[in-house]
Amino acid sequence: MKLVVLCLFAVCCWSLANTTTTEGPTRGQTRKLQEVLRQLNDVRESLQNDTMLNAPPENIEDCCSLTALECFRSSLQAHFVTTQKKMSKLIKSLRNSLTVNALNFCTQGNVEPTCSECGSDGEVNVQEFFNRLKSFIQEGITRLNN
Repeated sequence: MKLVVLCLFAVCCWSLANTTTTEGPTRGQTRKLQEVLRQLNDVRESLQNDTMLNAPPENIEDCCSLTALECFRSSLQAHFVTTQKKMSKLIKSLRNSLTVNALNFCTQGNVEPTCSECGSDGEVNVQEFFNRLKSFIQEGITRLNN
């Protein structure tokens, strides 16, 4: 009886492990980006601020996506108190390796892109900043689902 139970347990464990590996990394990345969107909406609702922030351009080239992500993170850190729990969680999520990998749109290999500097288009208000960040994350989700 113990041997049968042990065999059933082994089969169950194997099937769970096999299911997890066949989903691929994109499922975890998609979930992480959806979590970032929820955190972004929470932070956005709590901010009623006229602050102007540096932001990447609206149209981000594929190989400049990581530069854009860094621009978003550094602007958030520079202008907002990270002791706020919601803001701190958002910045931490933007640093997460799943987020970084999901938002790396570059498929050209070792090409050195010429990316615009953070804020080269001038500063934008908080709402426009969050709109651009939201669009950027949504683009990442769309790319993962295709």
